[in-house]
Amino acid sequence: MLILPGIIENLTTRKDRTWKVTWGTNELTPEQAAELVKLNQEFCYVAIKKDAFKSRDLEIIAGIQSEFEFNEKPPAQRLRAVFYRLWEQDKQGYNDFELYYRFQMEKVIEHFKSKLQ
Repeated sequence: MLILPGIIENLTTRKDRTWKVTWGTNELTPEQAAELVKLNQEFCYVAIKKDAFKSRDLEIIAGIQSEFEFNEKPPAQRLRAVFYRLWEQDKQGYNDFELYYRFQMEKVIEHFKSKLQ
């Protein structure tokens, strides 16, 4: 378990109704930095409390067992996310991501349809 004091610097809503939370913290020890790097791009839980966690709080947090089993996104969702990143980098004249997505999917579909006998 990694406990870092800090401040919420920014909250941003996203199109898919999720939130992006930017967190600023004090200097990290090499061990804390290594643990944080290990968690990069990993699904994890975050506990936020205005006051420092007391030992009882930490016992409760450490004992929590998630019923949620995180699985990798389905391939279709992963492909959509890749298309979104591509669109962010080069919109190719599409101001609306949904139109760009449909255009790219049609290209993929046509590519594989052409391989059918």
